[in-house]
Amino acid sequence: MEEDSPEEFLAEFKEKHLGAWGIVQITAGTGLAVYGMWAGVLMPGFRKVPLRLQVLEAHKHGFGPTVGYELNPWLVRLANFHAWRAGHYGKVSYRQEDLWKVDLTECKNVTVFLAPSVLSLLQEKMEAELPDDALVVAGRFPFTEWTPCRIEGDGVDRAWAYTMQAQRLPAGSAVLPVPKRVEITSLN
Repeated sequence: MEEDSPEEFLAEFKEKHLGAWGIVQITAGTGLAVYGMWAGVLMPGFRKVPLRLQVLEAHKHGFGPTVGYELNPWLVRLANFHAWRAGHYGKVSYRQEDLWKVDLTECKNVTVFLAPSVLSLLQEKMEAELPDDALVVAGRFPFTEWTPCRIEGDGVDRAWAYTMQAQRLPAGSAVLPVPKRVEITSLN
């Protein structure tokens, strides 16, 4: 059996008429491809928890400056839209940057919503760069090697708060309370 060259295949394809069934097949295939892109790339940014655990909430509670980092340009645009809709556009900043290249040494409050496989790497970065008085809030997935000073919510709406000073204490030391300047609101 002889295989057609790409040129022969295209010439044969151009001579055929698609008809209604061919158009339905192309439309269905395109729809599945678009849905696959939506489900894999965009939909996670529209879920309930990430939208509630964003820099807008930090800004609303008086924390600043508030900056969000995201690689996906669509999610950066979505976040800017939400800031505009909430009346906070220009007061918060969303940057399309790689979090691993961002200097965290001046950050005092960090909120993360990342997959568990990435949290251990981020934990190392934060231990190396964040000051002792920094507070870290993790949504949906906790830092497994850290001891939280506060836990809020249930199920997928759960958030864990950690003080960097407590994470740097020797094992078995007393855990420090959440600083008075911090208010973690329930995600429900």
